[in-house]
Amino acid sequence: MDHLLVRKKSSTSSSDQKPRDAKSAPYQNARYENILATKGSFIGKSELDATAKSKSLCRTLLETKQTFPDDSLFRDNLFEEAYEMVRNKNEARVVRDISSFMVPSAEILAIRGAKHLKILIESVNEGWNNSIPITKTRPKPDYSVLKRIEPFVGELTDTSFFMATYSMYFPFLTYEAKCSAIAFDIAVGGIVELFRLVKREKELYREILAFLISYDQRTVRIYGHYPIIKGNETTFYRHLIRTFDFTELDGKEKWTAYQFTKNIYDLWMLTHLKRICSVIEELPSHINFEVSERSELTESGLSQSLESHHISRQSSHDGASMLEEADSS
Repeated sequence: MDHLLVRKKSSTSSSDQKPRDAKSAPYQNARYENILATKGSFIGKSELDATAKSKSLCRTLLETKQTFPDDSLFRDNLFEEAYEMVRNKNEARVVRDISSFMVPSAEILAIRGAKHLKILIESVNEGWNNSIPITKTRPKPDYSVLKRIEPFVGELTDTSFFMATYSMYFPFLTYEAKCSAIAFDIAVGGIVELFRLVKREKELYREILAFLISYDQRTVRIYGHYPIIKGNETTFYRHLIRTFDFTELDGKEKWTAYQFTKNIYDLWMLTHLKRICSVIEELPSHINFEVSERSELTESGLSQSLESHHISRQSSHDGASMLEEADSS
């Protein structure tokens, strides 16, 4: 059976040229949820839901206190006027004016002194054109945070379960002004496939591996995405962590998403990346990540067994360097 981790990218796969409204149109189609279900991707939670450990983590991320910017549109004496400014505006305006107060930039926080975030890279409204999509539409999140790493599989023009863009691997956080699950089904699926290579996929069963923050002019929804793994079959679900109106009670909850995001950066991110690094360290030197351009994804979803084994020794080197970066942060 063909190995599906890396393939050559077609010249027509880019989603960067699509306008913001056009990129979200497929997600609003009433049939979209049914299409995702046929690919093993489910909008709701599974019967067992996420693990108790993951749910406890989410409570910690919600409740651990953080510091907030002193001079911002979300300041108490400015918040009501700022809200009125975007109350009836379109998606692009909402993203421009309030997104940084919902999900702070990892790179800007790093410049301002959060040195442990220097190992991250972010993208804004950039198509995940190096990913292998579940449907014909590749994700294009408003904002994504991923591990900064030199490619350890394939070339810049390849696509992979591990990649979002050519320089971004293992995404773990996005926000979207329009809610979509597809980005993190790709992201979680990539991590599952990586762990499968060293027979450690059971560690990920029902564990939240990525977060989505979705918002509009009034409401915020925070989700955690997790896999259900049964043999070679993987299905994807999401756990609703919290939904709220950030304008109610004079903006009492206006910093909740911001606090949650900073806690992802400070309390969860390094542990998550170290676990990924530990798997990269274990990869055999003979695994082959490359596939023929003619290979196609099967209808059953992401998970496939491996037949051949070939990989450059660069993967071990990258795993070691990633661990050193994480440990020194």
